[in-house]
Amino acid sequence: MLTLATGVIDLKSDLPDRTFTFAKRIVKLCQTLEEQRGVAQTLGRQLIRSGTSVGANIEEGQASHSRKDFALKCNIACREARETLYWLRLIAETDIVPADRLKSLMEECNELIAILTTIVKKVRE
Repeated sequence: MLTLATGVIDLKSDLPDRTFTFAKRIVKLCQTLEEQRGVAQTLGRQLIRSGTSVGANIEEGQASHSRKDFALKCNIACREARETLYWLRLIAETDIVPADRLKSLMEECNELIAILTTIVKKVRE
């Protein structure tokens, strides 16, 4: 639960840990991409920015002073998760990393998008 001046918001208690674990997995993938040359490195740099930003925005949202600020941080996290999914799909579809290796990471990203979308909708009600 997150208590704000305007009331209590039911936030999945595992979301900060879950997004941190997601970021760790992104970092490890990007370390592998960094060892390659050219396009793989470029895509890795895009992926590291968006993939680690999801959890960073959730952490910032934990310290929100208003429902509006909390919704904004969750919305940013959701947009970053969508961007991350885009880069993961592109990396998989171009055979830079085998799609089966990225499957669970993409599934987690989709789940985070669904959770964050629900949170943003509920907070804005």
